[in-house]
Amino acid sequence: MELATQRAPDPADIDPGPADSGPGLVDPDPDLADVDPDLAVEMLRRMLRIRRFEEATIDLFHAGELPAMVHLSIGQEAAIVGACLATGTDDYMTGNHRSHGHPIAKGARLDRLMAELLGRAGGVCRGKGGSMHLADFSVGSLGESGIVGSAIPVATGAGLAADVLGDGRICLCFFGDGAANEGVFHESLNLAAVWKLPVVYLCENNGYAVSVRADDLTSVPDIATRAVAYGIPGVVVDGQDVTATYRAVATAVARARAGDGPSIVEAKTYRFHEHAYGLKLREAYREDAEVGTWSADRDPISLFTARLLADGRTDPARLDAVRAEVDTEVTEAVEFARSSPYPEPAEAYRDLYHEPEGAHA
Repeated sequence: MELATQRAPDPADIDPGPADSGPGLVDPDPDLADVDPDLAVEMLRRMLRIRRFEEATIDLFHAGELPAMVHLSIGQEAAIVGACLATGTDDYMTGNHRSHGHPIAKGARLDRLMAELLGRAGGVCRGKGGSMHLADFSVGSLGESGIVGSAIPVATGAGLAADVLGDGRICLCFFGDGAANEGVFHESLNLAAVWKLPVVYLCENNGYAVSVRADDLTSVPDIATRAVAYGIPGVVVDGQDVTATYRAVATAVARARAGDGPSIVEAKTYRFHEHAYGLKLREAYREDAEVGTWSADRDPISLFTARLLADGRTDPARLDAVRAEVDTEVTEAVEFARSSPYPEPAEAYRDLYHEPEGAHA
């Protein structure tokens, strides 16, 4: 399925929320009146693309077809999709080791992403990156890494490049609550604030850095509070509410495009699975009841589906059609990945250095 080119939202069409840009929870607005009906359905579609893709990944894991462990975004889809849909296709984006959801939300092809997970030549990185190192320049995805916090300076550099080139792009930078305690976070935020770089720093605070609770590791209850130290806006949103994240990031994007510099948006979210699928750590740091409550009562896809139907601007038949389309797309992605060949051994020596266009034609 070919996704429509993503157009950055017009700030005039967005309710920016409270005038005060200081940290604090932006109350989720159940009213969808300011969200175009087609955009609302696209939000659900992209959340479902992430969920179904990763459910297929679980099946491949149990079948022994994955060459490595995977870090799943199941439970965090609303924060990812809301943020990415507030940007344009040409805007830059950096992800992290929990990596599938970010390029999917940005509009990347599922077949090439799945091929990458299986280490096949048809993958977005020709099978050499794998699950934690996805990059897709066609949708602005600059890359991801298993090194915690490593994308933060990359995003800052992308913001600097956009500023120097004057091309109007911004960079959306995803990172977790654990990465917010890395030194490079503070260095990058300070530089971006001083130079007013067009970067939106999006913290997916899922409450845990592997198995360490955020409130045991972080001196403040909200990562967004740290924005005060750099003289930039910081806001906290309900990360299970796709429109709350969308509105907050759209406001930050508009600010960045206007030359007013970076912002921090902190999305309070939750991962339903282990830090890496297959690990057996959960009983050591969180109880089954906690996970059960979040997955039963705070599933972002269930919450948004209920809102869409209650809103009355769509109907069950259209949502069923969207689900069917996504299921077909994921099935075809797995088939494409399985049929794609493994890279030739000589490929290990390519992409190490810059090569002129057509060098291997």
